[in-house]
Amino acid sequence: MITGEPSRWVREGGRLLLSTRVLDLWSLRYRHPVRGTQKDFIVARAPDWVNVVAVTPEDKIILVRQFRFGSNDLSLEIPGGVMEQGEDPIAAAVRELSEETGYGGGRVSLMGSVHPNPAIQDNRCHFVLVDGAVPTGPMKWDHDEEIQVSAEGVPEVLALARKGGITHSLTIAALMFYEGVRAV
Repeated sequence: MITGEPSRWVREGGRLLLSTRVLDLWSLRYRHPVRGTQKDFIVARAPDWVNVVAVTPEDKIILVRQFRFGSNDLSLEIPGGVMEQGEDPIAAAVRELSEETGYGGGRVSLMGSVHPNPAIQDNRCHFVLVDGAVPTGPMKWDHDEEIQVSAEGVPEVLALARKGGITHSLTIAALMFYEGVRAV
């Protein structure tokens, strides 16, 4: 049993296994500093992401429902997407919200960020609040997007997430951050 802080493994190198449009798979060689164990681990290197909790003046959260290839099913989520290289999370949130839903405006603030799955990924997901979101223009979906947009009351969305009606883990994490901001 380890009684102190766990050891930080030392990265000794790596090689690219596969490069795709959405992520790169790397085999990274690590060495344990005490035991001397060396092992290769697979890591997905992906751009950072942003998810947007957009709340209307009527206290409704903007939701999107779209097909997700990983789960092979429709998913109820908050708007969000991949950040461009060097893009600020707030700018990315405003862009993604507008593109996916046609909403914008309001006060925009960064609520926090998480590592989506630090066991196998190296990126972060940033959670942005847009308070006072209103329709501002047409949606501009990517060529593979088809999105149903809705606005539901804050209590209803939070209850839906608690009951398992929202299963996207990053949406649930963003809603937890929002509950903390809302309580202040």
